[in-house]
Amino acid sequence: MLHHIELWVPDLPRATREWGWLLGRLGYDPYQDWEHGRSWRQGPTYLVVERSPALTEDRHDRLRPGLNHLAFHAGGPDEVDALVNEAPAHGWTSLFADRYPHAGGPRHYAAYLANMDGFEVELVARGESVSNAERPF
Repeated sequence: MLHHIELWVPDLPRATREWGWLLGRLGYDPYQDWEHGRSWRQGPTYLVVERSPALTEDRHDRLRPGLNHLAFHAGGPDEVDALVNEAPAHGWTSLFADRYPHAGGPRHYAAYLANMDGFEVELVARGESVSNAERPF
């Protein structure tokens, strides 16, 4: 089981707004709050956003080696649709919007969003799955 994920971000207040909205909508609760970071928890797993003093770059690039995206269970298709509609007001933009909601394949109902720092999330509707062979990216 995953214990936690820590994302280093260039702008903590912006990351707190963007991730706080999304994680709150996905059922995560605020967990920790300190000078350089915040976290949200669901069960035993938590996600951290931190503006570390050791940060050497100011932007995440999901196309470089490292983290490409985080995928979350996001409820049913109606709930995924609601998140997509609300996302722009909270700093998230749609990726692959021309293929929504099946950008991951015909049997995969999901949204792909990116925030202002370049982090991507995949919001997967309940009961949906896909093999890697169907993925267009």
